Amino acid sequence: MVSSSSVIDLSGRVAIVTGGNRGIGLGLARGIARAGGSVAVWGRRPERNDEAVRELEALDAKAAGFVCDVSNEKGVAQAMAATLETFGRLDTLVANAGVSAQTPFVDMRLADWRSLMAINLEGAFLSLREAARVLVEQAEGGALVGVSSASSLHGAPGQEHYAASKTAVLAVMRSLAVELARHGIRANSLVPGWTETEMTAPARRHERFLENTTKRTPVRRWATLHDFEAVGAFLADPGISFHTGDSIVVDGGYTVF
Repeated sequence: MVSSSSVIDLSGRVAIVTGGNRGIGLGLARGIARAGGSVAVWGRRPERNDEAVRELEALDAKAAGFVCDVSNEKGVAQAMAATLETFGRLDTLVANAGVSAQTPFVDMRLADWRSLMAINLEGAFLSLREAARVLVEQAEGGALVGVSSASSLHGAPGQEHYAASKTAVLAVMRSLAVELARHGIRANSLVPGWTETEMTAPARRHERFLENTTKRTPVRRWATLHDFEAVGAFLADPGISFHTGDSIVVDGGYTVF
């Protein structure tokens, strides 16, 4: 097995991963840490931030946790200021923080729609905007990553609000790729498929659903957090300066089968 640290060197680079204290965000943070990068973990729960920081520090990385609700504009600005005070610079932001919900469409309330959008879409907007301001000011390039979902590519019954938020992330990242290219800032999306996380635990308890989705996945398994380590390092790599406006699908072939 080839680790991200053996092919990519992120020494001296600083990355923020929103929602980086668990799930796919933690997998991405691990990959950046293994490649020598420093990681700022933004999350709402301080105890989980602390756990993630300890795990990243065990990989010989510099890491710090910052309590942040990405749907709160003032909170995002404060978390960015604290991150810059701690690390002195920024090179990459991964807008990963998000929530999911399952509600029959005919029963979905406007409040349900708006509360999910506030985190998944508005939270991504606020985080990306704050990071873009820093990167433009630094004038040294950088990378922005928006974490979408395979639900942006196929039907997600009962998750219309989630799918809409993740589809919108793709559009935002494509537009950022065009607008920020003159500043040397790359903007790409990550599209994960079915992944073993705390968020998907309820779905995995349904044996028939788990069996069906696994059979439909050509590699015949769900992703684990390890599957996102190398791609996390790759998307933060300053060496891929010509790679922007892309959507990287990590789903074991699910969406093409």
